[in-house]
Amino acid sequence: MARTKVTFTVDDETVRSIERTALRLGIPKSKVVREAIAEYAARGDKLSSAERRRMLAAIDTLIPQIPARPASEADREIAEIRAARRTGGRRTPIRDGR
Repeated sequence: MARTKVTFTVDDETVRSIERTALRLGIPKSKVVREAIAEYAARGDKLSSAERRRMLAAIDTLIPQIPARPASEADREIAEIRAARRTGGRRTPIRDGR
């Protein structure tokens, strides 16, 4: 694996935390940083608690707006929309001269 030297500025407490962790685990500080970044990146695709709460609130807002009607009525509306799309979306034919 190729290695590239980089420079970052971090606060003193972060430096002490990296040093304590490296000492406790008996590994180089650079490995502590690499592993921490790898763990953080793996969690990147997961929702944070705040994001999860925001999305659930949106769902809670939208659910009551769903009209309560029979499935057959919704199926009929979907069929009408599909039929309109197949005919160019117009309910009435185009007249010459418009």
